[in-house]
Amino acid sequence: MDQPTASSHPPRLLTIAGSDSGGGAGIQADLKTFAAHGAYGMSALTAVTAQNTRAVTAVHTLPADVVAAQIDAVFEDLGVDGVKIGMLADAPIVRAVAATLGRWIERLGDAAPPVVLDPVMVAKSGDALLADDAVAAVMAELLPLATLVTPNLPEAARLTGLPVADEAERLAAGQALARLTGTARGGGAALVKGGHGTGDEVVDLLVGEEVHTFRHPRIAGRSTHGTGCTLSSAIAARLAAGAPLPEAVGGAIEYLQQAMAHAYPLGGGHGPVNHLFGLERSGGSPA
Repeated sequence: MDQPTASSHPPRLLTIAGSDSGGGAGIQADLKTFAAHGAYGMSALTAVTAQNTRAVTAVHTLPADVVAAQIDAVFEDLGVDGVKIGMLADAPIVRAVAATLGRWIERLGDAAPPVVLDPVMVAKSGDALLADDAVAAVMAELLPLATLVTPNLPEAARLTGLPVADEAERLAAGQALARLTGTARGGGAALVKGGHGTGDEVVDLLVGEEVHTFRHPRIAGRSTHGTGCTLSSAIAARLAAGAPLPEAVGGAIEYLQQAMAHAYPLGGGHGPVNHLFGLERSGGSPA
């Protein structure tokens, strides 16, 4: 069956990720972000985590075939205009997601949705969220299907084995990742995020056919839980709505900046951002 279409509907966004019981990251953050952008959110759950702003205390990983079945169920009936991939937990899930998405991308051809891959490896609390043997599977099987990969600095270093101490090194890591991204769909790009760096300015590098540099002030505070999930979901939503990649990334960064600036002081650790700040301020969409 081909992916269903409709003459009039909001962008349909699928998140493939884990659940965060604290609501600040994972599919909860993704679905809030999709809603903030006027999109219809759907999910394929990979794992259930018991976590809050302080720590991850338990992780239950779902069977890989159940993850694949969720993805197929969404594509077969509702249709998908954009995909965000987050926590995948282990190698069997990585391979199942890659095989299932690869089949749909091949079937849909030019109509295949953009895929934003956030290579979630460690929670903000420092707890590991991706098994070591899954990293190689991400590189070999998922990166070729992605439109964009969005690693933070530790993730970029782990994926490439390259240093990321300064902007030149981060550019080299981004170029290495970009060469591997989207090879199964005509090319892709890497967004090396600078939030784990130091200084008053954050520098994000979008590396593809061209290099785009996004500089913005660092926002002080502890409301940083789920920022990577939120940013990648905002990019996916904007790509699904038809925005060019540099415009989608720039707009998503601005959205995240505002969500951080309007965050509530929740929890005793790294608190969540305020995904729906625009609705509270104006009754409209922040997108």
